[in-house]
Amino acid sequence: MQSIPLFPLSGIVLPGGRLPLRIFEQRYVDMVRECVKQQTGFGICPIDNNTAKAHAYGTLVEIIDWDTDVSGLLIIVTKGIQKFRIISTTRNTNGLLLAQVELLPLVKKTTIPSRYSDLVELLRRALLNVEALLDDNIDTDFTDAVWVSNRLLETLPLAVDLRFELMVIDDPIAQLDALQEFTKNWQPTARFK
Repeated sequence: MQSIPLFPLSGIVLPGGRLPLRIFEQRYVDMVRECVKQQTGFGICPIDNNTAKAHAYGTLVEIIDWDTDVSGLLIIVTKGIQKFRIISTTRNTNGLLLAQVELLPLVKKTTIPSRYSDLVELLRRALLNVEALLDDNIDTDFTDAVWVSNRLLETLPLAVDLRFELMVIDDPIAQLDALQEFTKNWQPTARFK
């Protein structure tokens, strides 16, 4: 088990993904400062829409870049490292949520079956609209079912609760089956064409 600060969001990032964040609340500015100083990560987890609490699973991230914008807001870019399960949570004096977590095993690379070629093409088109994922330093692997399913979960317009449901599935092929079902009758907007 390990203790990490949490940053609950309506979105997700998964291992191998990147997520830019604008940090303005003092508790999170302090958290970022401490993570940079200690060279540690923090957890990003989706918020349960029914309870407004953090879901029981999330992703440990590391800060790979940071800067301030013209208004002085802190802008960071995070990279997903490993999924975790929350064992318990507490709040510190400034309201930051801290969690004892169990890091989950990384899912091994899995060759993507050809029956998901439509999802691979959808992801290729979707990533053209996701600036943070087009960074020259990011590793892309459209042949890996794990990488493809993770990026689809991050970029498709899914409800938070559905994202959570799918992100906790360990089998990338089962995730792709569910995503294929979701996209079967879904028509992407013009920006994905």
